[in-house]
Amino acid sequence: MENELICKLSIKLIPGVGDVTAKRLISNCGSVEAVFRESPSALMKIPGIGETVARAVGNFRNFEKAEKEAALIEKQQLRAIFYLDSDYPHRLKQCEDGPLLLFVRGQTHPAHHRVIGIVGSRNMTGYGREQCRQLVKDLTPYAPLIVSGLAYGVDACAHFEALRQQLPTIGVLGHGIDMIYPPLHRKLAHNMVSARGGLFTEYFSGSRPERENFPKRNRIIAGLCDAIVVIEAASTGGALITANIANNYHRDVFALPGRVTDPFSQGCNKLIRIQKAHLIESVADIQYIMNWEPGQQPGQKKQTGIFVELDPDEKQITGYLQGRKEAKMDDILSETGFSQGKASSVLLNLEFKGVVKAMPGKTFRLCANIGTQAGSPRGA
Repeated sequence: MENELICKLSIKLIPGVGDVTAKRLISNCGSVEAVFRESPSALMKIPGIGETVARAVGNFRNFEKAEKEAALIEKQQLRAIFYLDSDYPHRLKQCEDGPLLLFVRGQTHPAHHRVIGIVGSRNMTGYGREQCRQLVKDLTPYAPLIVSGLAYGVDACAHFEALRQQLPTIGVLGHGIDMIYPPLHRKLAHNMVSARGGLFTEYFSGSRPERENFPKRNRIIAGLCDAIVVIEAASTGGALITANIANNYHRDVFALPGRVTDPFSQGCNKLIRIQKAHLIESVADIQYIMNWEPGQQPGQKKQTGIFVELDPDEKQITGYLQGRKEAKMDDILSETGFSQGKASSVLLNLEFKGVVKAMPGKTFRLCANIGTQAGSPRGA
């Protein structure tokens, strides 16, 4: 099995191997192909990989499904973007549980300078529709990328208004990219792709829009963005899940307040009340919190935020890697004095932060233009 894409697709099909576990396997083995060449006994030596996962890798034989998916990707001119690829969205790369692979139709905008997610109820009221449209219109001078979930209600309103204002917009799907749900939004999805936007999913073709897919999909929406805006939401539901995930990812969250008697304002009012969201009355509130300036060019953003800083163990390894083209695991262990388990854990964290890249043969290298004080402001 030599095709790299088939290996990447296959590892997603192994029972019991999720995104975090797959990244750990790849990091320790040096490449996705090497994972399938390792024996179960060798895999069990990797920290966090038990016998069940090791044997599942060794017993995996369903490569035919991966081959069919690879053929479909080529036929439909899609892209399967790996979490270590340069065009994988860099904000999502910062999320430990970000998808191993993204299936993409259209553009990815991996380093767009401002990204806003707009989510809310499928049962949007006239008030919500008016506020959503006005917000996207008023965001136009800041030239953001608009992200949502292509659902009825607030999602569709955000996408439609982004197209009207000639802003790129991305829809994150809870099903395979070979279909559009709801079907009514097929033309909308086509127009989004045609207008420099895109459609993202982590699901194989043929995957149906099952209920359990959408909460998982919401972590991708949150991870792609600098900030999430909740327009209208009931006391429970997908929009609140997205807001909570965004808070966990250290993203800014904004919520539009509503009357206490309105059922689809209860979620927004709750987020504001428990201080999980900034109250938003207009785009000026986003401008103030995010410290944006209209017309500001990429790289000139004034926002100050949380930097991705390195702890002493991470600095020790990155310091050793500086000035070297690459280093093998054995050399890193010898230089640092770390145990195999500790070094693997530190290197995995550095991979998640985009500081270190795992190469074949249990070799690691420092990413270009990254030093021992590596980091970037939140949302940069």
